[in-house]
Amino acid sequence: MARKKGRDISGWLIVDKPAGVNSTAVVAKVRWALDAKKAGHAGTLDPDATGVLAVALGEATKTVPIVTDALKCYDFTVNWGAETTTDDASGQVVRQSDARPTAAEVEAALANFTGDIMQVPPAFSAVKVEGERAYDLAREGVEMELAARPLWVESLVLLNAGQDSARLEMVCGKGGYVRSIARDLGRKLGCLGHVAHLRRTWSGPFEAENGVAFDRVDREAREWLDTQVLPLETGLADLPMLRATPEGATRIRNGNPGEVTTGAEWGELVWVSDATGPVCIGRYQGGMVQPERVFNL
Repeated sequence: MARKKGRDISGWLIVDKPAGVNSTAVVAKVRWALDAKKAGHAGTLDPDATGVLAVALGEATKTVPIVTDALKCYDFTVNWGAETTTDDASGQVVRQSDARPTAAEVEAALANFTGDIMQVPPAFSAVKVEGERAYDLAREGVEMELAARPLWVESLVLLNAGQDSARLEMVCGKGGYVRSIARDLGRKLGCLGHVAHLRRTWSGPFEAENGVAFDRVDREAREWLDTQVLPLETGLADLPMLRATPEGATRIRNGNPGEVTTGAEWGELVWVSDATGPVCIGRYQGGMVQPERVFNL
């Protein structure tokens, strides 16, 4: 029997992901619960991590790169004294240390991990190595050296410190691994370290405190879940919004440059609306917008 296609529903359902479930499973459950034709997410969370998982539905999947590129905030705890295979508490301990840093030493080290930094992803990560996922190779015991990648860290702040652990908050750009921060900070301090707890408190325009608890996705009626779906344009909050003329909107929907009544910087990425709602994401070109992604709403 062929699977039915599902509903044409577009928007965002923000899930407060619990520990113990992976991001793909959350998306699958949301898609099933809402009977959505299409769904995806804007930024993976580790299975043991909690917090914001922004699930895009329908035409909102075209805005996923915008949210993925936005800043994100993580609240996490680092346990000192051990480094693990996964750089978090789920892995096996591979190195240990009796050294413990003071709060002042932790504070002083944080400057090394802010601004433009280079970061080596954890061995257990989705990074591809010669076409294969690093975590698959790591599970097979393959030793590998992953290349360092650039990361923008807006801020890294010590919230509190104990003898054996420290709680921190990091705001960073796309592609950041908190587990790598914990590992490298532990090495910098000479005490070793790994993530013991990790929560994404916000991602772009979405906040965990406004998210739907994952267990409610399972038990609530579809009619209630429908009321929790945010408009597609919620994910475009960081982009300038321009208004299309009626003729411009028609041209844009056909994939052509269209006229807008408001302006932006030449070449700036914007989103365009008309009286019916979002029309496209595109580049502003002096009174016109060249569409890159057109919405079929």
